[in-house]
Amino acid sequence: MATVDAATPRFPAPIHDLTATVGSPAFALSGPDGQIRAPAGMHGLFVADVRVLSQALLSFGATEAEPLAHLHEGPGRTRFVAVARALGDIVADPTVRVERIRLVRPDGMDEEIHIRSTAAAPVLATVTIDVRCDLTPLEVAKTGRSRAELTGSLATTAEGELGIAWSNDGTAVTIVATGAALSAEPPRFTWTVEVPAAGEVLLRWTVRSSDHRPVIVAPRAPVEWARPEITADESRLGRLLDRSLDDVTALRLAESSDPDEVFLGAGVPWFLTLFGRDSLWAARMMLPLGTRLAEGTLRVLARRQGTRVDPRSGEAPGKIMHELRREDIWHGETTLLPAAYYGTVDATLLWISLLAEAWRWGMPEPTVASFVPHLRRALSWLDYHADPDGDGFVEYIDHSGRGLANQGWKDSGGAIRFHDGSLAQPPIALCEVQGYAHRAALDAAALLDVFDDAVPRDEADRWRAYAAAMAERFRARVWVSGSSGTHPALALDARGRPVDSLTSNIGHLLGTGILSREEEALVSDLLGGDPMSGAYGLRTMSTLDAAYAPLSYHCGSVWPHDTAIVLAGLVAAGADGVASADAAARRLLVGLLDAAEAFDYRLPELYGGDGRSEIGRPIPHPAACRPQAWSATAAVAVLQAALGLTVDVPHRSVRLRPLPDMGAVEVSGLRVAGSPIEISVDRSGAANIRGLPDGLRSTARQSLVRS
Repeated sequence: MATVDAATPRFPAPIHDLTATVGSPAFALSGPDGQIRAPAGMHGLFVADVRVLSQALLSFGATEAEPLAHLHEGPGRTRFVAVARALGDIVADPTVRVERIRLVRPDGMDEEIHIRSTAAAPVLATVTIDVRCDLTPLEVAKTGRSRAELTGSLATTAEGELGIAWSNDGTAVTIVATGAALSAEPPRFTWTVEVPAAGEVLLRWTVRSSDHRPVIVAPRAPVEWARPEITADESRLGRLLDRSLDDVTALRLAESSDPDEVFLGAGVPWFLTLFGRDSLWAARMMLPLGTRLAEGTLRVLARRQGTRVDPRSGEAPGKIMHELRREDIWHGETTLLPAAYYGTVDATLLWISLLAEAWRWGMPEPTVASFVPHLRRALSWLDYHADPDGDGFVEYIDHSGRGLANQGWKDSGGAIRFHDGSLAQPPIALCEVQGYAHRAALDAAALLDVFDDAVPRDEADRWRAYAAAMAERFRARVWVSGSSGTHPALALDARGRPVDSLTSNIGHLLGTGILSREEEALVSDLLGGDPMSGAYGLRTMSTLDAAYAPLSYHCGSVWPHDTAIVLAGLVAAGADGVASADAAARRLLVGLLDAAEAFDYRLPELYGGDGRSEIGRPIPHPAACRPQAWSATAAVAVLQAALGLTVDVPHRSVRLRPLPDMGAVEVSGLRVAGSPIEISVDRSGAANIRGLPDGLRSTARQSLVRS
């Protein structure tokens, strides 16, 4: 077994300044110049959570080319542009241009190196690529450490090409460079080329990796969703959607046991695998483009639905899992998660609501019916395991001592804090989880009414009664009054005390039905104020709380998916007559578009919560995944919010209520019940929808455009 460098500090290696090229389950991380440097933190080509290439250094003689730009060119493809100043004419302008085109594929990477010359005479050059391989697991590389470099050997591929090969722990890697001379020690490929005057030379090299025990693989099926076309006065809507859908395409994954059922990996580099909560939210945001991704996500998670009580893994009968890995994985120094880990309090509830939402968007009824046995098992978890102390609230606690201390979406150890900054102690009942439970109970009742004749007729009514009782308990115990005003608490702690900080969690309650219209108005007012919305999106914690810090993972940063979820809730509240909701929604939408522009339309997992009045652009978080599934799919949620689009196929209803002051928008290629539709909104806010399936009726309300 190769050794690990123990001298390097064990903290997440910074990735904010790296360029990611993704072809799941593979991804390459390099500098913006395209160079993969070793040792350099998270640089490398990773396949299935193993770094199969730790260096790929391109040189011309003894010098590197000078980088000019890098360009995204679609899913899994990046172009790096540079100039070779040491070559060509001795004039002020560069005469030799180098373009390195990187294509990442599920089993490795292909590169083309285009050397173009405008020099007056032919250019002679020695081109080298120095490569290294260490087969370091992702969880080790994450800490900034690495295994020792492996020794390669010359090998002949099945196609008869000579390359350099490495292998260890069941992973084998082979690199071939067409037409190059090669040496195994040190591992290097060398071309001697002559670039004609005003001509070009093309060089190619490839990396291939094989794995004898894959858990996650590339899907066998084609892309499941539509690709809408947008023309809008707010042109950033289209740019964000185009880039985001490229990233969503690159994040498609399947289990090796069933490569036809597709879900989205949570994000690059840390979480490129099945994550219950992340994959569910991402599929839910993608519903305006079709229901097939939702179906695959529901089915993959249903197949692994819990069957037993296991404190180590957090498994319980009916529970939906949190995370799937090849083997047990360390998160930090004290947290050891089993390969199949169930430590999530909300994924089961989100699974129920995704099923109901997919039904409303037109998932075929036989498909919906096939999930009813799993729905009943999920409800059994809510009945018997979600509330261990019997106080009526859904709560979590890690009984193993090795799992996640916090098990809502804000799952870092310091996420749940009182207004004074002190930590809440488990078991913890998060406010938004009670809203999810309320919504899931109503969603389940609606599904049982239609799809399950096997249960007693009063079963659906029992879940409606559960929701009503939850709303009463929530109103009585979870609201607080403090320096920010009256609002739902973040959570209840082990002693039943309301955790009185003001956080974005309360925005997730909008649209769940747990709040009255008056309560939605209070929440909307607070969310729209500067302490929460004064950044480029919605802060995770108010600036008035003691624990607030703009780069805190969950106590002050901005998460695009969080902002998008709350944006959707505000739009729904506005449609229900909450006067302040539209203004708050528009502020968040514009904040996300401003952030998208700053990040070249690839929204990261999170970024700093610094105020817009304090700083001219959002600050990257050093450990944020990018691309990340629910940040990318947030682009679809933003478009849906701008249109005010609500679909309920079972009740034959489609509603449009465009967000005020968004200008004209034309969208084609959205899907309702599998049919493509077209939506247009003019500058006055008048909306029209075309192409609805027979039997559906639309209601298009004109938004109020302020003068």
